[in-house]
Parts: sequence; structure tokens; C-alpha cells
Amino acid sequence: MALLEKSAPHHRRHHFWRTTGSTVLIVVASLLALLSVIAVWTSSFVGDTDRYVATVAPLASDPDVQNAVSARVTSAVLEQIDVKALVKQLSDAAAQQGVPAEASTLINGLSGPITSGLTELVNSTVHKVVSSSAFETIWIDANRAGHSALDKALTGEGGGVVSLENNQVAIDIGPLVARVKDQLVSSGFGVAAKIPEVHTQFVVFASKDIGKVKSYFRLLEILGTWLPIITVLVAAAGVFLAVNRRRALVGAAVGVAVAMLLVGIVLTVFRAFYLDHLPPGANQAAAGAVYDTMIRFMRASVRAVGALAVITALGAFLIGPSRVAVAVRTACRRAISALRDVAYSFGLRLGAAGRFVHRYKRWFGALILAVAAVVLFTWSYPTAAVVVWITVIVVVAFAVREFLDTGPEEGAQGPSAGPGGAAPVSG
Repeated sequence: MALLEKSAPHHRRHHFWRTTGSTVLIVVASLLALLSVIAVWTSSFVGDTDRYVATVAPLASDPDVQNAVSARVTSAVLEQIDVKALVKQLSDAAAQQGVPAEASTLINGLSGPITSGLTELVNSTVHKVVSSSAFETIWIDANRAGHSALDKALTGEGGGVVSLENNQVAIDIGPLVARVKDQLVSSGFGVAAKIPEVHTQFVVFASKDIGKVKSYFRLLEILGTWLPIITVLVAAAGVFLAVNRRRALVGAAVGVAVAMLLVGIVLTVFRAFYLDHLPPGANQAAAGAVYDTMIRFMRASVRAVGALAVITALGAFLIGPSRVAVAVRTACRRAISALRDVAYSFGLRLGAAGRFVHRYKRWFGALILAVAAVVLFTWSYPTAAVVVWITVIVVVAFAVREFLDTGPEEGAQGPSAGPGGAAPVSG
């Protein structure tokens, strides 16, 4: 008895340190999960051209983006047309034709109406180009060709279609100006032929803190490959170290779910920050559409990881000893047992197959989970729907395993029954 009393404090201290270490590791893993989602998004966004193009392609058909681009291109075209020189040409031409001086003076006073009419002509032409399939082609081609420059932009080096200058990330939409120029010339406005090659910028993001942002992006790009692996290993170590590993698994899953919730909140808050740091005169609606499109896949990843965490926590809870968990398992086993009895009433006999499944039941369970894990982690950019469907398939597979488990012996009247009419279940 004295020996037991002396060993009790030792066990309590041992459990205390294990619990403390496990808690610390799980908290660290939760924080790393938050960073992992951002890092993976950054890495794929910068390193995967197809992913990038798939992200920005929908912007070409967004009305707000089209209006903002139209305004910018219209302004760029009008800046290249000298209205005063155009009016003077008209006045000189009229004078050469012998038009009275009063009429020539009247023509010189038409710069305002001519400017207004010219603006309407250019704007309508630009709108036709931007709302056509040609704009979508130009947009996608420009972004695909310039994707390699995005990495330079986020690391502080300019050049290419995507550039970073004056604390702005901008896309060169000069090819649109060229297309509008051709359209104006073909419409009979010959003066547009004199418009030189123009490189004008469509600002995607602007902030006085862009220097810090680009540094974080570069760091996260480097960590994109290794951080998720480190996160999983830290979480696994936390669960393995815990005294009660099932509860630790629940805690780790809940921690990751909370981290994903925080990421969602940060993305929403940062949206307001992004819109507040646009350059003067920028189209707020277009900027919001750009931001929502850029982070669309990150939101999908956050939801997928969050769904996986919630499902993992629920699964770990349901294998526990709580009354709710026991009641759920018992109800499921009885339902499957009843279904098996119905099948037996129609002459089904599992025989050796049932005994084989019973003998290797735990191995079948491990195989089901392993296959599901491989499918999930090899899936390119899984969504929450993918996670849910994989979970449904896993549940069905476990139900089939339970149905096929007839116990160590199968009597003539059907499978050997355990308490409550359910076949004995191990694992």
C-alpha cells in the first residue's frame, strides 16, 4: 500500500507533463494549420499557371470588372487623341473650301461637343470590345503569358504583364487599347490610326504596406510544400503523447476547425482593408469582384479543411464511451443486423466470407481509412463537397463491413447474434 501511495504522485506528474506537452503541440498544430492553408494557396497561385488562369478567367465576364476596364481603356484612348488639333484641322479644311470666316470661328468653338461625341464613340467601341469574346481571349492570354511575372511582382521585381510599382500590383491592358484602336479605324474614325502603342495599367491591389505583403507572400510560397506536412506531424505527435489519445484527436480536430474559422474571418476583414487602400477613383465594385475571385480557391480550401476537421472530431467522439456515442453505435449495429436478418430470410449465406471479415475486421477498417486518406490527399484542390462525399463512402464501406461480419461462427438460422440482436463487433 505504501508503495502504491508513493507511486501515485509520480504517475500524476507523468500524466501532467504528457497532457501539457500534448496540449502545446495541438495548439501549435492548429496555428500551423492556419498558416498552411495560406501557404498552399500562395504556392499554387504563384507556381501553377493553370490554377492562376482558372482563378482570373471568370473576371473577364464580370460586369463590374468590364465597366472598370472600359473606363480605364476609354481614358487611355482619349488621352492619345488631340481634340484641339482635330478641331483645327476641321476649321482649316472649311477655310480651304471657301467657308465664311464666321462658320470657321463657329467650328473652332465646337471642341466641347466634339469631345463629348468622341468620348461617346470611344466608350461605345470599348464596351463592344470588352463585352465580346475577344476581351476574354485577350484577358486569358495576357494573364497566361504574364503569369511568370507574378512571382516577380510578389517578390518586388517588376516586368511583364503583371508588375509591382508605386506600391501597386497592376496588369497591363495595353492589348485592349490596340484592339479598340483597330475597331475605331475600321468604323471610319481614321484619326485613331495615329494612336501610338499604349501600355496602361489595371490596378489589382494597392497599399502602402505592399512591401510587407510581398515579403510574406515569398516566405509563404517557400513554406507551401513543407508546412502542411509539418503541421500533420506536429498534430500526430500531440495526439500520440496524450494520455487519452481519442480526446486529444477530438481536441486537435476542433483546434484545426477553429483555425479555419479564423482564416475565414481574416479574409473577410482583409477584404475591407483591401478596398480601403485602393487608389483614388478606383472602381470599388470591380475591386471587390477581383478580391473575391482571387481568394475563391482559398475559401474552398478553408471549407474543405474545416469540414475534414469537423468530421474527424465527430468520428473520434462517436467511437468514445459517452452515452450518445454508445447509443448511436448500438442503433447502427441493430439496423445493420436487422438488414442482415432480412437478407438471410431470402436465403443469403455468407459462410466463410463472413468469418473471414470478422477475423480481419480491424484490418479492413484500417484499409478503408487508408484508401480514403490517399484519395483525399492526392486529390487536386479538394473542396468541402469532396470531403463530404469521401466521408459518405467511408461510412457506407464501414456499414458493409459490419453487414458482412457474421461473427466467428454462422449457425443454420443466421449469423451468431450478440446482445440486442446485433452480431458481435470488434474494433
